[in-house]
Amino acid sequence: MRAAGTRRAAGEGGVALPVSAAAREPGSKLARLNRGRHGWSNYIFILPWFVGLAALTVGPLLSSLALSFTDFRLSSTPQVVGVDNYTRLLTADPRAVAALLVTVIYVVVSVPLTLLVALSLALALNSGVRFVGVFRSMFYLPSLLGGSVAIAVLWRQVFGAEGLFNDFLGIFGVAGPGSWVSDPDTSLSTIIVLHAWQFGSPMVIFLAGLKQLPREPLEAAEIDGAGSLRRLWSVTLPLLTPVIFFALVMQVIGSFAAFTPAYVVSNGTGGPIDSLLFYSLYIYEVGFVNFQMGYASALAWTLLVIIAASTSLLFWSSKKWVYEP
Repeated sequence: MRAAGTRRAAGEGGVALPVSAAAREPGSKLARLNRGRHGWSNYIFILPWFVGLAALTVGPLLSSLALSFTDFRLSSTPQVVGVDNYTRLLTADPRAVAALLVTVIYVVVSVPLTLLVALSLALALNSGVRFVGVFRSMFYLPSLLGGSVAIAVLWRQVFGAEGLFNDFLGIFGVAGPGSWVSDPDTSLSTIIVLHAWQFGSPMVIFLAGLKQLPREPLEAAEIDGAGSLRRLWSVTLPLLTPVIFFALVMQVIGSFAAFTPAYVVSNGTGGPIDSLLFYSLYIYEVGFVNFQMGYASALAWTLLVIIAASTSLLFWSSKKWVYEP
């Protein structure tokens, strides 16, 4: 008599297979039954995530879209106004246009600067420097702290009238302009420097990409007599362009939505003559200071469209410069 654990089922071609092996055959009846029995249990385990997605992301997103077509001031019932909020944004709100301009300048200047610093340090760390783990942790630390309120407050003190930066310039006999964050000509520059200081995240991404580059093209270029700069420009950077593209997209999206540094450094006012009035800060002001939730929703959806358009433009341009193996 066969033991229960050695029962057999017919597999493909009539070959007898153990029950456990037959259950693993993709086309077998037992495999189909197992998929049906375990399929629902898989969905049950991820159900909390779907509930959170619907309640905390999709629901508020659709609600804000509906509110963007209304005049809603929290203290009154929403009144449908059609596209009046969007018309006001485009034709009758110069502060919105000014905030968008400040944000675009911030993105265009800070993102390339941050990626350049991150790539330079990644190349240096990849050149065989000793204690690379220690340096990597030290360089990544600003990215962990840079978006916090405490660091933004510290940054305001560093670039204040009696801050460390003016003290540093005083060593060389250079007089600073007083408070850098209170001067409309320099306030945005301080936020750009703060963004560039948070190079740790793209640096780690670049360093991981450099570790994964194939050695054969670099060795072939070296045999052909190419110098280190030539190998960097003609071999390393083209092979690294997919990683650069990923970091570029993530940095652009994050920079358009920047809020905390401008809010803390300017004390929520947008800085002198709105020089630090980021678009996200203006949305906050309209929605949570003036309580114009309908118009704030229209501003937010406009920002979403701008980010989507910028990302689409980057994907379109990537066909011309991103290397595809």
